Amino acid sequence: MNADLFNGRLLFAIPKKGRLHEKCLEILAGADIQFRRPNRLDVCVAMNHPIALVFLPASDIPSFVGNGDVDLGITGHDVILEAQMQDRVTEVHRLGFGKCALQIQTPENGPCQSVEDLAGKRVVTSFEVLAGAYFDKIDEQLNLTGDQKTKIQYIGGSVEAACALGLADGIVDLVESGDTMRAAGLHAIATVLQTEAVLIKSNVPHRAHHAPLIDLIASRIAGVLAAGKFVICEYNIRRDALPRAAAITPGRRAPTVSPLEEEGWVAVSSMVEKKNAATTMDELVKIGAEDILIFNLDNCRV
Repeated sequence: MNADLFNGRLLFAIPKKGRLHEKCLEILAGADIQFRRPNRLDVCVAMNHPIALVFLPASDIPSFVGNGDVDLGITGHDVILEAQMQDRVTEVHRLGFGKCALQIQTPENGPCQSVEDLAGKRVVTSFEVLAGAYFDKIDEQLNLTGDQKTKIQYIGGSVEAACALGLADGIVDLVESGDTMRAAGLHAIATVLQTEAVLIKSNVPHRAHHAPLIDLIASRIAGVLAAGKFVICEYNIRRDALPRAAAITPGRRAPTVSPLEEEGWVAVSSMVEKKNAATTMDELVKIGAEDILIFNLDNCRV
């Protein structure tokens, strides 16, 4: 990497590949951070902001933000805890994608059908810190000491194959859809934590003059997230039914109400959660609302 590209610029770390990469590019586009990344290079500069984008493995980003000179980063909540950086970085926003569970898995027809069954045996994982902390508590509850304690072994990939290939009695691994787990003949017996992608910043600002830009980027990303979560619902309704309508569409703060030329009628505009849009329209129809329209949001500030 060319250190000259970093001079005076805010450093923003992005996962270079994997399950978070494409969604991160969408977030950057929504926040109007414009850039061109040359082929096979892991650093580039934004064309419209004093920002250098650094593409790193997601698992390394918490350490670069917490201990290095990187100002902002997008990574998984799980890898922050695994890197033990939770006291050195702040989670600015949960981003709503990359959701999965870190789960303890064992063979479906095997002898270990509970965490207590697995305690004291062999566990393989790429989350050595989190798995170790979890099983330390289980071992303590079961009074397992010394050689009796659960054996945690780290491997970097193909964790789900460890049981079938005789390396482990159980594993700790991320589960998104569960297809890989089931294909390996495994099932989940416990969940260590739920995780998703997060925007993080250092708890110790590296360059004070970047604080306004960090706040601007965080605000823009919050707007992108809200635009993906909410839609605008507009409808007409009799004024005497407005209190019931406001209870159905309260908006983020309050609905916008405008009088209509037809006496006794008002027009209402309100943000509603996208996932509830159909149910909201059904409820509005029941109380006499008319001309109900739903509009998607491209972007917003909330």
